[in-house]
Formats: sequence, C-alpha cells, structure tokens
Amino acid sequence: MPELPEVEVVRRGLERWVVGRTIASVSVAHPRAIRQHVAGVEDFAGLLVGRRVEAARRRGKYLWLPLGPCDGGAPEYALLAHLGMSGQLLVQPPGTPDEKHLRVRFTFADDGLELRFVDQRTFGRLAVEPLDSAAAPAPDGVPKVIAHIARDPLEAGFDDEEFYAAVRRRRTGIKRALLDQSLISGVGNIYADEALWRAGLHYARPTETLTRTEVTRLLAAVRAVMGEALAAGGTSFDSLYVNVNGESGYFDRSLNVYGRENEPCARCGTPIRRDPFMNRSSYTCPRCQPRPRRARW
Repeated sequence: MPELPEVEVVRRGLERWVVGRTIASVSVAHPRAIRQHVAGVEDFAGLLVGRRVEAARRRGKYLWLPLGPCDGGAPEYALLAHLGMSGQLLVQPPGTPDEKHLRVRFTFADDGLELRFVDQRTFGRLAVEPLDSAAAPAPDGVPKVIAHIARDPLEAGFDDEEFYAAVRRRRTGIKRALLDQSLISGVGNIYADEALWRAGLHYARPTETLTRTEVTRLLAAVRAVMGEALAAGGTSFDSLYVNVNGESGYFDRSLNVYGRENEPCARCGTPIRRDPFMNRSSYTCPRCQPRPRRARW
C-alpha cells in the first residue's frame, strides 16, 4: 500500500497538472470507486462539474483537492482520495486508450490532460466531502471525515513533544504506535521498519520505556527515510504504485531491512530477521535492534 512518500509524489503531480483547472465532466465506470460517497454517482458528479481545483493537499495517506464554488469564494468541498492497495491517479491526453481498470474519468474545461482514477483491486476510494476550515493551518482546511487523523511528521505543525507524551501514555510496542494514525499519520509497514532500524529500536520495544532522546532519534529517522524516499520517487515493488505520469519510484533499491530477510545488515553484517507482525512482517537486525526483555506487540 502506498505510504506517505508515495502519496506525496502523487500530490505534487496533481499540483502541477490539475490545480487551477475547472472540471468539465465526470464519468464513473465502477460505482465501488465512490462507495464512500453515499449519495451516489449523480450527486458525486454534480458536486464536481464546474468547480475549479484550487490546490492539492495531503495528510498522511489521504489526498484531497479543495474545490472553488462556481461563483467564486473559498472552497467548501474537496475531492478526497485514498489510493488503497492499488489506486492510481493518472494524467492522460484526451483520446488515450482507457486503462483496463479505469474507474473514474475527469475532463477539464480547457480540453487538456484528463485525470483518471485507475484501481485494479478496487480498495481505493473517492468522495466529495465538506471541508472543516478549523481542522488545519492550511487556509482551506481538511475534509471533515479525516479531521481526526493526526498530523504527519512532514507537516510543519507536527508537535514532537506532544507525540512523545502520547507515546509514553500508551501501553504498546513502538511499531504499533508508529502505525496508529491517531498518533502519527502516513507511516506504514515499510517506513516503520526502516526508521526503527536507523534509530536502533526493536519494533516490540514498550512505548512507556522510551526516553525523550530515543523518541527524538526515531522521529529524525522517520523524517530522514521519508525524505530520501521522496527524492527517489517513492518505493515500488510492482507496477501498481506509480506517479501521475505512470512512472515507478525506485527507493526500494535503498531499503536497509524491509524485504531483506537473511541478507547482511548494512551496519554490522548480521543477517536480517523477519518476524510475523499484524498479518504482515517486521524486519530487524538482531544485533543493531536487540529484542527487549519485556516485549509489547
């Protein structure tokens, strides 16, 4: 599933190719793609046609496009997207053959590039949602349905001290805390493992035992690994994650532990270990990330 860096790469593409344009038409090829928009296809399209895309925003793994009203003024609604396992937002020239798994098509008043939502596994979703202007420092706010999600570590308003205090109050393992979107958004399985390796922390380390110095080191590792992934265009293990131009990222070549079971640790040479974790896997270096005597899952 795309994590924060991959979603940010897509957001930057939307900012370049879609922002400032007015939606001319919306066609929904598969209603499951807009299942979160409970009012249905006609309402979904009706709220979008004629509206100008004012910006491209992101929080964690969610993307949204604030939409200016037809008669001008501040955005009241946004097109909200979650890519799920295989969702892609692509820009394509008009007349380009439809993708096999095309779900929603948006055309624009300037007759330029179309925006297409393509989703092989149909776990992704789109909806038009009202904005909560009080939920973020951004002038156009956050969609109300995701206003409860924590800020992500790349947001200017992320509070390191608040995160430390919240983590210390929990009684769980540090990786579970990193994956908890009410504490910190955008961190998934891949980047959690990579950041924990950089910080020298085992995924089962009890959160209540972490020191301020360790949490500071961990947040620095999270930001560093995500920044490097952004520079590389994200992580692509198959053709399902691509940017808006259909290009894959290549940060997978720089991963230190994730997916590298039995390969030597880049720091000490110890074979990387894989453990089952929440129906997924966790990858650690047994030497650099010693298992705590009292583990929490």
